[in-house]
Amino acid sequence: QLQLVESGGGSVQPGGSLTLSCAASAFPPDYYAYGWFRQAPGKEREGVSCISISDGSTYYADSVKGRFTISRDNDKNTVYLQMNSLKPEDTGDYYCAACPSFSLCVLSRVNYWGQGTQVTVSS
Repeated sequence: QLQLVESGGGSVQPGGSLTLSCAASAFPPDYYAYGWFRQAPGKEREGVSCISISDGSTYYADSVKGRFTISRDNDKNTVYLQMNSLKPEDTGDYYCAACPSFSLCVLSRVNYWGQGTQVTVSS
């Protein structure tokens, strides 16, 4: 069973930055893309970003384009989400995910979820 261990959540001021990390435990992994999703209070979970494990192709939701950067370190089975210029509307619970393919990540098809980590953006 794949386990995804997240770290890096916290509270920052608007305009600040935060980087989330998520390490996968299983070897060999049975997934081919990582994703980040978030859920704001009273809202449904939405896709934030995806990255292909093989070729590094990326996807970003329109709401975070130009502000967030997803990356991965395949040697460490780890995915990162660097979040810059954070806004209060970025507040929510963030979940990393392992997906069966990059295209399916974009479509929110997820095999495994991380436990979630809270990100709060407020002054």
